[in-house]
Amino acid sequence: MTPPPGSDEDTGSVWVGTSGWQYDSWRGDFYPEGLPRTKQLAYAATQLNTMELNGSFYSLQRPASYRRWHDATPAGFLFAVKGGRHITHFKRLRDVEVSLANFFASGVTLLGDKLGPILWQLPERVEFDRDVLAEFLGQLPRSVAAATVLARRNDRQLDTADLTASRRPLRHALEVRHRSFRDDDFLGLLDEHDVACVVADSAGKWPMLDESTGSFDYVRLHGHTELYASRYSDRLLDTWADRCRAGASAGRDVHVYFDNDMRGHAPHDAVRLSQRLGLRP
Repeated sequence: MTPPPGSDEDTGSVWVGTSGWQYDSWRGDFYPEGLPRTKQLAYAATQLNTMELNGSFYSLQRPASYRRWHDATPAGFLFAVKGGRHITHFKRLRDVEVSLANFFASGVTLLGDKLGPILWQLPERVEFDRDVLAEFLGQLPRSVAAATVLARRNDRQLDTADLTASRRPLRHALEVRHRSFRDDDFLGLLDEHDVACVVADSAGKWPMLDESTGSFDYVRLHGHTELYASRYSDRLLDTWADRCRAGASAGRDVHVYFDNDMRGHAPHDAVRLSQRLGLRP
């Protein structure tokens, strides 16, 4: 990707994209009329430098899918991969070693140098429990090699032969939705494990923990006035652009994903923010 104007080697990178790319309302709007579904990701990657991969939240994906997504995008593109809901919503972070192994055995690391942060999103009903969260964070692999070792413990007979032992680091971000996480102990725990606290704008639906933890920043923009639906104004985008520049100037990589896709605003807002930042896919 192209770093922000005036940046140097001590400046962080800024990544702007959307939460997913397959939405019917984008056809004939963001996507050209008649563009095949199989070409949508490749087209989106000509406009944006990252995407949040959401299918992995709902079910384990196939290694062939991760390879296909890798090959459909240009060098320098990044995917943020959403962790499985079996771990966050069904098991609520408890007793998840095998589930984590299954997740990484499905082929996540086959994205190679296009693998960005892993996003873990907790449901609204899950409250802050320090012991449970500390155990979960301690199990997260911090490198591709560690993820491969973990993947071999899967219980689904998933073949891990093609997974690499790269020492490339893995980053993790956590999005919470219960007010009990407004706790300095929670933020300290994330810092201790180098996990980013997701800054989530959700039209007031969930608490917005506007804090930087870990070594990078992760922002999810679900809609400022109407959840998943409202368009971001020029004024708000200017504000977020300033914040991205400030984070990058401080040496932090900044990831921003628009999730206001209900009326098709997400890709357009992401392009508008990218333009403010001088980003070129």
